[in-house]
Amino acid sequence: PAGPAVRVLAGGRPAAPLASLAGEPALRPRPLRLDGPEGLRSHLFLPSWRRPGDGPLPVLLDPYGGPGLRLAVPARGWWTLVSQWFAEQGFAVLVTDGRATTGPPSWERANTGDKRDSAVADQVRGLHAAAAGHPDLDLERVAIRGWSFGGFLAAAAVLTRPDVFHAAVAGAPVTDARLYDTHYQERFLGHPDKHPEHYDRSSLVGLGHRLRRPLLLVHGLADDNVVAAHTLRLSAELLAAGRPHSVLPVPGASHMISDDAVAENLLWFELAFLRRELNAEPAAYV
Repeated sequence: PAGPAVRVLAGGRPAAPLASLAGEPALRPRPLRLDGPEGLRSHLFLPSWRRPGDGPLPVLLDPYGGPGLRLAVPARGWWTLVSQWFAEQGFAVLVTDGRATTGPPSWERANTGDKRDSAVADQVRGLHAAAAGHPDLDLERVAIRGWSFGGFLAAAAVLTRPDVFHAAVAGAPVTDARLYDTHYQERFLGHPDKHPEHYDRSSLVGLGHRLRRPLLLVHGLADDNVVAAHTLRLSAELLAAGRPHSVLPVPGASHMISDDAVAENLLWFELAFLRRELNAEPAAYV
């Protein structure tokens, strides 16, 4: 009998049968490791079907960028599959681990007092370093997506550096550092009564009037880690400032979306948004 059917989200292709669960999946991430300035490490995911002379690729940054997690590591995880899937849709996908990600104490605490602008600056440095070695990256069509700290980073990127980033998908973003009660917060920002300026520099509230790029906000309404009030507060500010944006609430979802069908369809929703806003044609598989 046929082996287990494995669904692979790659251009609508049918499920691929495997002889056993030990078989190689149809979607195989093969990132290029890049060494950037100031100790930055990146992985660049390119479409497996791409051939020389195919033309420039729109760029999608897909970072986390926050404490406790590195993504540009020699391992295959869910994050590498998602990045490669977006690459198969016709994007050059760049994952950069900036300062404050896992590493020596001096690296992890490099952004103390400012988790916003310095983290965005690392993504810009990583992007420019990657483009210097890969001129087929189209810097006129650059988007960024992320979840949790990555969502905060994505929204911060279009709010503070619209000259670099042309669209963003921000999932479960921490928009107001004073609303975030996870224990490690004060390790980097200090007590909010003693260092209010650190919390201002690590928030997005107060920046809504600066939005000039397309922004999609996604948030689980049952999120008990980064509560939905973060997205609602930023959205209210954007609306009051007359800045168009999109909000996708996910009823019943906590901080991580556990429903497979919802998680899958969210990827397709994000893809449609990114293609539309970057004027990126659907990939032509060969």
